[in-house]
Amino acid sequence: MAWGLPALLLILGVFLDPPLRTPAWALSLIWMGLACLANARRCNRVHCRFTGPFFLLMALFVVLHGYEILWLGADGWIWLGATFVIGGYGVLWLLPELLWGKYFTGPRP
Repeated sequence: MAWGLPALLLILGVFLDPPLRTPAWALSLIWMGLACLANARRCNRVHCRFTGPFFLLMALFVVLHGYEILWLGADGWIWLGATFVIGGYGVLWLLPELLWGKYFTGPRP
């Protein structure tokens, strides 16, 4: 439920017009970012230290592009979606855990 709902909202948001896609994606990314930060603090999960801030930053770019404050071009939504998938899951989730393992050991921040 904690991850399925925002993921479903992101996927459904692809089929919405930008005025509805913007809040759907932003809320999903904020939800996921805060959940990652909570996990990083609670259980010291490695990828959460990277994906939490990344998802929150992505939410900012979604809002800026969605409300045309920052124009990312005609393919801006595609760029945002690709950055989310490749950056959030490909690079910031898999790579850190390959390098440092699933959990950081030692004192928590």
